[in-house]
Amino acid sequence: MNELIQDAHAVLLPAFAGLELDDAVLRYLDNGGVSILLGESRDEYVARSMSNERRMTETAEQFESVVDLARRHAGGAVIAAIDQELGGIQRLHRLAPALPDFKTARELSAEEIARQSFEVAKAARGLGVNLFLAPIVDVVSGVNPWLEGRNLGVDPAEVSRITCAFVRGIQAAGVAATAKHFPGHPVTELDPALHAAVVNATREDLLPTIEVFGDVISAGVRAVMAGPALVPAVDAEEPSSTSPQTLSFLRGKLAFDGLIISDDLDAPGILRGRTVEAAAVASLVAGADLLLVSSQSGLDVIVRTIVEAVKSGQLEPKRLAEAARRVRSLALELENDGDVGMNSKRGS
Repeated sequence: MNELIQDAHAVLLPAFAGLELDDAVLRYLDNGGVSILLGESRDEYVARSMSNERRMTETAEQFESVVDLARRHAGGAVIAAIDQELGGIQRLHRLAPALPDFKTARELSAEEIARQSFEVAKAARGLGVNLFLAPIVDVVSGVNPWLEGRNLGVDPAEVSRITCAFVRGIQAAGVAATAKHFPGHPVTELDPALHAAVVNATREDLLPTIEVFGDVISAGVRAVMAGPALVPAVDAEEPSSTSPQTLSFLRGKLAFDGLIISDDLDAPGILRGRTVEAAAVASLVAGADLLLVSSQSGLDVIVRTIVEAVKSGQLEPKRLAEAARRVRSLALELENDGDVGMNSKRGS
């Protein structure tokens, strides 16, 4: 198979609400895809809670089956991601121990937070899951309907203490953590999942969150998710997930060499009038490695657009190859990690 086509598939992270892989996702995996996001419905996302129907009907065997099917179609290791947030969305509901809520986390030692996070991740590994799109490290100081009820508040020291412990705990169990949403959203009056949101913050306002990102990077976090809004203090033209300035800052100033994941490219905060295919190319050009998209957003069209962008010179082939390499490398590393134990140096 053409290496360029395989690379274009490898950089996509298709999300779907249930535990069934449709023909489009299976075709994506057959042609080089290595990542899936076992997501939630829009109503569940808004409620930050899984539905009663899901809680009653989903089983561990279904999770294991869907990940096994993905591996067979991919012909090897896959990244199987979920939202499993402290105080926010917990996709695994009753199938794993609950993470502590924010009030409880603030009262626990870092060691106890790490221990409880380890147990959750250990259960997730048993289901085939190996990537959490968490923790949220945004230091929120004002209005933010998008992160309301999902953020750890205004004290950067406490946000750092809790999230670094979470990262250490889950990564000790062989599940990669994803710190989000770079470079921070201290005040965001509109929800970027619904609107072309702008973060009206100065560089100084962003500094507490950026410092926490530095802390979790030092703690060994293996992935960082860029935000979905426009942050004019960093880039007045492009939202963070498609911003070269933002992602080069993450690679350069913060020396992050892990996987950069875009936020949902279907979000109005990222699209801003363009197609999801155009946003995908822009995100890769900016420096993202793995592109979060809906499984219903036309995976074949996105792949063709990425391939054409390389052929036209809009996207450098080495940039696409680099992104695909990072995705495949993490998939293989996670396949081999297993349960490495709380005393492991990985993620310390």
